[in-house]
Amino acid sequence: MQPVASASDLVACQRAVREVYVDDKVRRYLLQIISDTRSHDDIALGASPRASLALLRAAQALAALRGRSYVLPDDVKRLAPHVLGHRLILKPESRLRRVTTAQVLEEIVAEIAVPTLAQPAAEEPT
Repeated sequence: MQPVASASDLVACQRAVREVYVDDKVRRYLLQIISDTRSHDDIALGASPRASLALLRAAQALAALRGRSYVLPDDVKRLAPHVLGHRLILKPESRLRRVTTAQVLEEIVAEIAVPTLAQPAAEEPT
């Protein structure tokens, strides 16, 4: 097998992902999801600051992979269960009721209003 990317290529990709724009509304939306994991009745231990950074970077990477220079709230919404699910600890009584982290995250995300963003001028159709 031959490598398709060098270590410096991967570092360059990581740097490029960090340049993907994240609107303040999207940041607040992401942080509200994180905050709600810390106060949900079924969760003993919610998402950490590192979890919020992981969700932010994953959303930036998804936007880049889709050819966008900005993150959409839907990127955060789509990735939240995948990035946060294994980072949450449910209360024992919730687990006994067969509640899952996926169900809790679905509930949290459904309860938070998704922010609306103006389409960036560079991305508008001509």
